[in-house]
Amino acid sequence: MNKDLQAQAADVLRRLALDETLKAHTMADATSAALARRVADRYVAGETMDEAFDRLPAIFARGHKGSIEYTGESVRDSELANSETDVFVELAERIGTTSVDSTVSFDLSHIGLVVDPELCYRNVVRLAEATERAGTELMISAEGSDRTDLVLDMHARLAERFTHVGITVQARLHRTAQDITTLIGRPGRIRVVKGAFLEPDSIAYPRGSAELRDAYLKYVSQIVDTGHPVAIATHDRDIIEALCAEHDSALKADHVEFEMLLGLGTEQLDGLRAEGFATREYVIFGTQWWLYVLNRIAEEPERVYTALIDAAG
Repeated sequence: MNKDLQAQAADVLRRLALDETLKAHTMADATSAALARRVADRYVAGETMDEAFDRLPAIFARGHKGSIEYTGESVRDSELANSETDVFVELAERIGTTSVDSTVSFDLSHIGLVVDPELCYRNVVRLAEATERAGTELMISAEGSDRTDLVLDMHARLAERFTHVGITVQARLHRTAQDITTLIGRPGRIRVVKGAFLEPDSIAYPRGSAELRDAYLKYVSQIVDTGHPVAIATHDRDIIEALCAEHDSALKADHVEFEMLLGLGTEQLDGLRAEGFATREYVIFGTQWWLYVLNRIAEEPERVYTALIDAAG
């Protein structure tokens, strides 16, 4: 498949991920829902917290740390935002009582950001306090560019009270050059991803472009050189090899880790760990996995073939 067709296919998948009607029709039909869940099994630990924790021993046995997210899409109801926060707090408390080596990751829109920023702030403070008690990091995930200011403003407020709350930046966004400079002055790990959202070229580098590659390398190098905690969150072998060639042993410092998603880059992550790098595998659970799974497939449209094989079971 040529690159233009791949890019078109990826954009189609991302639009399908946002199609609530398609999602409803798919999940309402028993046969199509069963097929969709088979595809999701590659990327999702399960629908319950117990299933997520059941995945951790195998991850730890391979030498990796964990990061758990209770997945959900943009919540637009205050009562639901509060109840979803309860689940995240329970997750943090369970990490604390079991002493597993895992962070908590989440979207601010899952706990009320698009309902009311003040509601979200109250909820995220609850979660920050719970993770602080548990002795683990809390990682804010990236959202679409239309929410980036809201996300960064919320992180700024949290940084005034907590030192363990990290933030995710997208190398694709042109604004990230300035955002990185600001974030290095705050506490909390900076996770660098390429960016999986549909964004216009006016504000984001094209996927697969040399500009995106250069931006990713520049941002990670900038953070590594300052000694600020950083998570290198990519499956791009070329980028990883370039970083290792440039920084070598500096990437084995205590403030640096590589992070990859469950079901993706497994051998690559194992290889990095074998070479002495700190590594973390990202695990999600919950029933609202539609958007997440389609975005994972969209990142590499050839994964459609794998999805067909998984669906055939």
